[in-house]
Amino acid sequence: MTLTPPPPFDPELAAVLEMIKDAIRPQLTMEEIEVVRNGPGISMLADMDLSLDGFFEVEDRTVPGPENAPDISLLICRPTTRTPGTGTHLPVIYHVHGGGMVLGNNRVGVDGPLRWAKELGAVVVSVEYRLAPEHPYPAPIDDVYAGLLWTAEHAEEIGGDPERIVIAGASAGGGLTAALALLLRDRKGPRPIGQLLMCPMLDDRNDSPSTHQMAGLGIWDRTANETGWTALLGPARGGPDVSPYAAPARAEDLTDLPPTFLDVGSAETFRDEVVTYATRLWQAGGQAELHVWPGGFHGFDGFAPQASLSQACQTAQQEWLRRLLAE
Repeated sequence: MTLTPPPPFDPELAAVLEMIKDAIRPQLTMEEIEVVRNGPGISMLADMDLSLDGFFEVEDRTVPGPENAPDISLLICRPTTRTPGTGTHLPVIYHVHGGGMVLGNNRVGVDGPLRWAKELGAVVVSVEYRLAPEHPYPAPIDDVYAGLLWTAEHAEEIGGDPERIVIAGASAGGGLTAALALLLRDRKGPRPIGQLLMCPMLDDRNDSPSTHQMAGLGIWDRTANETGWTALLGPARGGPDVSPYAAPARAEDLTDLPPTFLDVGSAETFRDEVVTYATRLWQAGGQAELHVWPGGFHGFDGFAPQASLSQACQTAQQEWLRRLLAE
């Protein structure tokens, strides 16, 4: 494959990458997973103010997991007071955290959904799922599915509307969110009113032009991507028999899926698979909104939330959600 140089990083974001380059390497290997899990990035999450200065009542609840599997933990954040005009039961944002299938917990990335929920009046439920390689496919998606079923069945109990659930996730969480939408459609489960896929991890084949173009750059490159997918799928990764519930890019049928928001940076590994997925949703007659942020690296809005591009990204996500909830 002949490749031209990668797109340039946005100048503000390039400065942030320079600052964090010694702390975050883009080429995560299998041997480094445990070190990163025990690093300061994950432990700092325990100190987050999830209540947003008392706006949310925060609860960790253990609920039944998949059949013959351990229980799962749900982080439930519900407004302590009703937003005027929101009615008795609020919409629910069901959040799936990122971490390359191998890292993280239900606190990772939840600040975005909490920000939307505070602005729009919603309950946030963030699911903890088992991580690879200790728990390969289908353990993660099974946990995510079980958590969604519990949320739909108990939505009113936590102040939510079971008919107004939006599923959302970033990176690996975006891939699991897309897989969840496919699984709910195929099993005729509860139907989300929308899916919000932020820089989603969709394709185990790891062989698009952008995966090669961005090798060694950003915070999650082709080596890290191979690590994550191999942890999830083992020797099946990249082969002919990978389930779409593991890698949604493998789905042959993208019809009858909920309205979808997708975004991705132009300077990141997942760019081409996300653009392709959006295109296939349109070709299947679906409703999708795609943003490709110029010069954005993977997860840039989380690493540099005050950058101009991050602010535009966050606004686009929230405004899509606002329009969806107004329908």
